[in-house]
Amino acid sequence: MTIPDIIGLIGVCILLLAFFLNLTGKMDKDSLVYIVLNIVGAGIACLASILIHYLPFILLEGTWTLVSVWGLINYYKTKKAR
Repeated sequence: MTIPDIIGLIGVCILLLAFFLNLTGKMDKDSLVYIVLNIVGAGIACLASILIHYLPFILLEGTWTLVSVWGLINYYKTKKAR
C-alpha cells in the first residue's frame, strides 16, 4: 500500500464508522461527534484523492467536507439560539 492508500483508508474508515454508528442508533446525525467525524473523514479522504490526482473523488470528498462544515456551523447556530 502507498501512503495515499493508507491516508484514504483512514478517511474512509472514519466515514464508515460514523455511518455505522448512525444507522445502528448509537449516534444521532445531528450530534457534534457525527458532524466532526464526517468533516475529518471526508477531509482525509479528499487529501488522499488530491495526492493521487483523482478528480471525481476530490469533488465528492471536498463537497462532503464543505457540507459537513456547513452542518457544524448550523449546529453551533442552533445551540446558540437555545
